[in-house]
Amino acid sequence: MVDQAKDCLIEIRSIDMIPDHERHGTPFSQFTLWFGANMQITSVVDGALAVVFGADALWAFIGLLIGNIIGGAVMALHSAQGPRLGLPQMISSRAQFGVIGAIIPLVLVVIMYLGFASTGTVLSGQAVNGILGIETPAVGIIIFGSLTALLSILGYKYIHALGRIATITGILGFTYLTVMAFSKFPVASLFGVKPFELTTFLLAISLSAGWQLTFGPYVADYSRYLPRSTSQSATFWNTFMGSVIGTQWAMTLGVIISAASLAGYGGNFLKNQVGYLGELGGIGIVSTLIYMVIVIGKLTVNTLNAYGSFMSMLTITTALNGKKSATTTQRTLFIMGMIIASVFIAILASKDFLNLFKNFVLVLLMVFTPWSVINLVDFYWLSKEKIDVPALYDPNGRYGKWNVPAIITYFIGVLIQIPFLAQAMYTGPITKMLGGTDISWIVGLIATSLIYYPWAIRFNVAPADMIYPEES
Repeated sequence: MVDQAKDCLIEIRSIDMIPDHERHGTPFSQFTLWFGANMQITSVVDGALAVVFGADALWAFIGLLIGNIIGGAVMALHSAQGPRLGLPQMISSRAQFGVIGAIIPLVLVVIMYLGFASTGTVLSGQAVNGILGIETPAVGIIIFGSLTALLSILGYKYIHALGRIATITGILGFTYLTVMAFSKFPVASLFGVKPFELTTFLLAISLSAGWQLTFGPYVADYSRYLPRSTSQSATFWNTFMGSVIGTQWAMTLGVIISAASLAGYGGNFLKNQVGYLGELGGIGIVSTLIYMVIVIGKLTVNTLNAYGSFMSMLTITTALNGKKSATTTQRTLFIMGMIIASVFIAILASKDFLNLFKNFVLVLLMVFTPWSVINLVDFYWLSKEKIDVPALYDPNGRYGKWNVPAIITYFIGVLIQIPFLAQAMYTGPITKMLGGTDISWIVGLIATSLIYYPWAIRFNVAPADMIYPEES
């Protein structure tokens, strides 16, 4: 069959299944995309938070690594669903929550995309201004938002091309920054300064695990074009290694420079993250190149956010109107709406960026852990990787409008975490008993698994074999 989509400038597929004759690429594309998307300044900030909020640099490094491995494994399991289903991630949630019921986690997903896009645009706008040599924040923010919109509208293959570019620039730029950090700071003396503290150690784990888990709702969006014959293990390991290595490298740099900044070794990373990295790189053309590395890295992940938001919002609207796809005009309007909102929020963003970002990541961890558990338990254990794809678009089909066990379990999984929270606005009673240690996401992970599996297996409606729609 002739591939009618390969010569199109703008991607024509949306939430519909990718037919076999349009499948292309290799699992390594997942490595470059997720390495490039995570080798960026917000990862540096996230790693720095572990030290900023009290952890010793050594234990921050170890905690961040543990969290990246745990969270990275979960998000890579979602990625492995892409070639098998050929669908965006959140469409597959209809198999667990029902066609209408899937709207519940989808609303939270859209809020997540908006939050990450806004915080990323703040930092990226500063980098754009650094390149242009201007000081008006809105200018850099608007320019960056426009670039994000363009790439998101063009779609899948351009996003992966950007990921390859971001991988190369990220390796070059962050290698240089790492060398400069080791040459300017007594790095060895920054580690092992404070004794081990369980509270801050678990915070470090939560920060990186939360970082990885928030990719879960859209990671399969970027593996769904891989050929159906693609090995699940290859998809898993390329996604896992790209995401974990890229994130851990950037977060480790954040640990080093934040520890050095707090120890008084020049500069104030907490006050101006983008400017600090530019100064660490050097002056003149070198600092400009560092700003370019920052922009390319952030452009990659912000494009993922905008593209993913389009998929999520379309999944919501089609559940209500019964459609199975969107026109190019509709996808453009969805994406532009998301970009305009994120730019507006970025312009009005609070100066208390670090604290707000920490709380934002940890709250997201609370609401997405139960969704991730339900999706993975159902796909790998209950359905055993067998989905009735046409039924995902039919409220009166196999999966129905609402799946009560999944929806109730989801809310229990969220609510059961509240006593274990340690947030700026609220600290749970059990958390106080534990000395301020936040283990809410661990509780949510275990509790959701134990509740959902024995309940859902009684109502399992998965087909005996995978059911695909007729290709067109």
